[in-house]
Amino acid sequence: MLKHIVTLSFLCSLLLGCSTSQKINTLKPEPDDATPLVYENNPSFINLPISVKLKDIQNKTNSILNGLIYDDSTIEDDDIEIKIWKQAPITIQNSNGTSGEKIETILPLKAIIKYRIGSKTMGVELYNTREFNLNGIVTLTSDIALNNWQLKTKTVLKSLDWNQAPTMSVFGKNVPVTYLINPAIKLFKSKIEKKIDEAIAKSMDFKPNVLGALEQICIPFKMNDDYESWLRIIPIEIYSTAAKLKEDSFVLQMGMKCTMETLIGQQPITKFDANKIILKSVSKIPNQVKANIVAVSSYHEASKIMTKNFSGQEFGSGGKKVKVQNVSIWHKEGRIVIALELLGSVNGTIYLSGLPQYNDEKKEIYFEKLEYILDTKNKLMRTANWLAQGIILRKIQENCRYSIQSNLNEGKQTMLTYLKNYNPMPGVFVNGKMEDIEFKKIQLTNNAIIAFIAVSGEINISIDGLKQ
Repeated sequence: MLKHIVTLSFLCSLLLGCSTSQKINTLKPEPDDATPLVYENNPSFINLPISVKLKDIQNKTNSILNGLIYDDSTIEDDDIEIKIWKQAPITIQNSNGTSGEKIETILPLKAIIKYRIGSKTMGVELYNTREFNLNGIVTLTSDIALNNWQLKTKTVLKSLDWNQAPTMSVFGKNVPVTYLINPAIKLFKSKIEKKIDEAIAKSMDFKPNVLGALEQICIPFKMNDDYESWLRIIPIEIYSTAAKLKEDSFVLQMGMKCTMETLIGQQPITKFDANKIILKSVSKIPNQVKANIVAVSSYHEASKIMTKNFSGQEFGSGGKKVKVQNVSIWHKEGRIVIALELLGSVNGTIYLSGLPQYNDEKKEIYFEKLEYILDTKNKLMRTANWLAQGIILRKIQENCRYSIQSNLNEGKQTMLTYLKNYNPMPGVFVNGKMEDIEFKKIQLTNNAIIAFIAVSGEINISIDGLKQ
């Protein structure tokens, strides 16, 4: 009997000795208030140089002006009735062929002008009406200016060359009257000038193209699948210099003041609002721009990434080991609390705290001065001293990092795809370049770690063809 008791006691002690798993109960440091998720985001500036070929304006103007382009069929109001037809396609070109401030419009036309002379006396109408037939080519020149998103022109008739001698209908026959009609050009001169100005204004309305392109560009796009990071651009103002002619194109330097931010997690909503964008005139827009990007890493999403870092890793001393099953982080008193759920020789949750920092060389967020919170440290010293050792803490610290190296690299490559003749809509092309990324600072909030980063480079949005 005594022998069986000794044997049972030995087996129990053996089993207890092999079972080294211990349960640890530590106090959770509750999160406290930090700065709300409202942060200072310095504006960025993006170049929007716009180049439009005169041929495109010509094509658009021809599509607007077709056939009968002016019709004043009422003679009673001013004793004049005018009908003007476009006879052939309009040609629009640079007035001097290089650089200048005027365009030249050549308009082949046919016009019929009825002009009456007389009066109404004692209820009797005593009028003599004459009809002039014109067929020629009108050459007009236009000064240019940008006003409220549209290219405005001030057109004047420069010359009129007749294809056929102007005639006047007399008793049903067309009689040449060149000597009479040239002084009478003023009757329809202002009508043609106004029509050309109206057509060019419709042809050169930049707003739909610019805002349409911006709307597409401001849709947040994913920069990295693993980190689920998104870039969002929020426009504030549009700047524009005066429109200029350069050889066969209009050149318009525009720039966009905006904020840029990267967010982690699900695709964020766009914040583009065309009604809030203001167009302002400036004398000069810089070629080199610096984009200030805010990288927002929510604690929830950063916790998920850090949990991945620990996947498949064991930490221990001798035969005692633990695995980290889950990581959670939050803010407390200006530091970040890192909660590690352990499974193995020790089961339970331990808590560390550290200060977030950014390693510019490795492009990662890490935690400086990482240490066990006092209650955790005391309980580890009593129940799992091996886990409290500095060497294990350092190994754990190596995984308490939020690397954004691949995030930035892939994000940069993704952004570059949007800067190589990217065509968000017909007639609009985006090109540019990106240079190095410069880290600025880190800010903690209730919900996220916010990194402020500056990116140098150029972004050009060109309009080609004015297609809508």
